Amino acid sequence: MILSNVFREHINEAAYLHDTRLTLSMAASIGLRDLHRFDERIAAHLDGLAVADEDAWPFYAAALESPSSGVVFAATVPAIGDRRQDRLDRLFALAEAVPGTRTGLTSAFGWLDRSHLQGVVASLLISERPLRRTVGIAACSMHRVDPGLVSARRTLDTDPLVRARALRTAGEIGCDEAVSSCEGAVGDEDPECRFWAAWSCVILGNRGTALEVVTSAGLDAGAHRLRAFRLSLQGMSTSAAHGVLRQLAKDHSQLRWLIQGSGIAGDPDYVPWLIGHMANQKTARLAGEAFSVITGVDLAPSGLEGKQPEGFESGPNDDPDDPNVDMDPDGGLPWPDPQKVEAWWAANGSRFQNGQRYFMGAPVTREHCIEVLKNGYQRQRILAAHYLCLLEPGTPLFNTSAPAWRQQRLLANMT
Repeated sequence: MILSNVFREHINEAAYLHDTRLTLSMAASIGLRDLHRFDERIAAHLDGLAVADEDAWPFYAAALESPSSGVVFAATVPAIGDRRQDRLDRLFALAEAVPGTRTGLTSAFGWLDRSHLQGVVASLLISERPLRRTVGIAACSMHRVDPGLVSARRTLDTDPLVRARALRTAGEIGCDEAVSSCEGAVGDEDPECRFWAAWSCVILGNRGTALEVVTSAGLDAGAHRLRAFRLSLQGMSTSAAHGVLRQLAKDHSQLRWLIQGSGIAGDPDYVPWLIGHMANQKTARLAGEAFSVITGVDLAPSGLEGKQPEGFESGPNDDPDDPNVDMDPDGGLPWPDPQKVEAWWAANGSRFQNGQRYFMGAPVTREHCIEVLKNGYQRQRILAAHYLCLLEPGTPLFNTSAPAWRQQRLLANMT
């Protein structure tokens, strides 16, 4: 009975931590060291289950009766490692029936090292079932391995789910050979395929029609808006970015996008305007983040952090009658002190030249971006990874969501 409770606890905790990690990988105040500590917790629970070997599977099976992305992740990791095709078949069948669990299934292939995937992924790539081919391509992409995008004509797959994942992979692995395929797919009839084709084209150096498509996606409400918004502003000239921001400024409902975009555009001319928005509790923290993206100043360690406004509340809370159930979009960000920030800018602003793009306090260079990948927060690291590809098209996109120990190994070899 005691062991049964322990196994259930390991599964529940591994599932919860996996789902939480998905949010942390895109968080504003989480860095690589934080991810590493979190990943160690996940690994500890998976190791606890591994000790039980075959005896753990009945507990996985019971947990899968109420499937979630996290539970599927926890069950898939040992199924791959133990080469249990029967269990993988069950997990794929579940993922086909419950699409919300597919993230967990796929991320298990990214969690494990490549040595555990040999043969398993190869069989997925030749499967007749679209989901299996999709996961096989995604597994290769997460490890930055070419699944045969050109040689096996993955970008021309008859299934749009598979085709879209292949087009996305072209940019992620830096596959120059697939540029023409991506350019052709910008006109694909499937919207997911069109987006990922354009996204990969930009990552691979196309600044023409593809950038226009990504820019448009970054201005319209949709599943990929944030991803498109970031990359488009990074991929265009500073003057072109000004034009996009002027367009946003015409609609007050787009203020948050305008503030975030000002930081990505990187022109220090926006700093006084951002400082003005630090006085409004609805925009203060976001404006502080944008200021940091331009100047590289970490508010709290630099003594520029202020106090949370008295009476400020963000949802959700413990009140069952409160209709606000949305998570605080700026949770974790420090509250800037506008007066202190303004004083800092008065003393240091002369170091910055208006009209030039700055990223984390310096012009965009390969060396600087690597430094941000090592020491920045996740949102900053995502931007740094994009810049490395934009600076040198054909460079694989650094995977800021990969297990922290794998990221650290890669960064140790980057100069």
